[in-house]
Amino acid sequence: MDKESMVLYKLTANPGLAQEVSDILGIPLGNASVTHFADGEVMVRSPDNVRNKRVYIIQSTATPVAERLMELLVFVDGLRKGNAREITLVIPYFGFSRQDRIARKGEPISAKLVATLLETVGIDKIITMDLHTPQIQGFFSIPVDDLSPIPLFGEYYRKKLAEMKIPTNEVTVISPDHGSIHRARDLASEIPDSTLAIIDKRRPAPNTAEVVNIVGDIKGHTCVMIDDIIDTGGTIVNSVKALLAHGAREVLVGGTHGVFSSNYQELIESGIIDLVVTNSIEHRGGEVKTISIAPMIAKLIQANEEGGDIPDSWMSFY
Repeated sequence: MDKESMVLYKLTANPGLAQEVSDILGIPLGNASVTHFADGEVMVRSPDNVRNKRVYIIQSTATPVAERLMELLVFVDGLRKGNAREITLVIPYFGFSRQDRIARKGEPISAKLVATLLETVGIDKIITMDLHTPQIQGFFSIPVDDLSPIPLFGEYYRKKLAEMKIPTNEVTVISPDHGSIHRARDLASEIPDSTLAIIDKRRPAPNTAEVVNIVGDIKGHTCVMIDDIIDTGGTIVNSVKALLAHGAREVLVGGTHGVFSSNYQELIESGIIDLVVTNSIEHRGGEVKTISIAPMIAKLIQANEEGGDIPDSWMSFY
């Protein structure tokens, strides 16, 4: 890996994650400054010489989503004008991903719009983590590597369950809805002898979920619920209540992207005995445990540079 021909940047969303990746790869972070004018305009620039260099930018489009996205677009435009050879965006959390289809008359497909903006400004490749739906990859005409967090969660829960002295044949992996069944199925394959159950829910409005039924036998079992995005926590809270009401012994919850936009305390006090997310979004910490995705990202960057490969289990194949 020719480190002299590479530059790794962080913007404002993932400073900790970017530093971890930098340390693993042994590549210092480039210089990037983010300035806000009095009227809210953003200026992002780097004094580094990026001519003919391969550039990697680490930036989730997390809260504040529009501001993070604009930072990114402005920065990439400057790098292009600096004659960077290739720009790869590492976007661990892809904001607007839940707007991936028209659900009601007049709605935009914002995930496609964001994909178009990223391509138009000059990004050559995308590295992301656990896209909300697989069709988002098809919104791009450039290469997109969608990393799966399931091997990380599998390792975490095997250790956690062993610490709790819970036999894996008494564990049921829960999908919080039909759309997340592939995540639950893959996690169940990482926990030997575990079973699978699905929560049947309805969404009468955005960020609102109603549990209708639980498909599968969970009575007396330890339930491990896995989802991609934990936002307001309403889905998780209602699901935990339903699982406990149907006889679950206890509930552990894992989520790839911890948005935690509201109702944080209600989520913590819902009866969950363990809550873990990745650091795709750098959150408040506290009662929430974090699994780092830095080694995965670093390994994929290294593979891109050296022409190597990574395990198939690291990639999201739905």
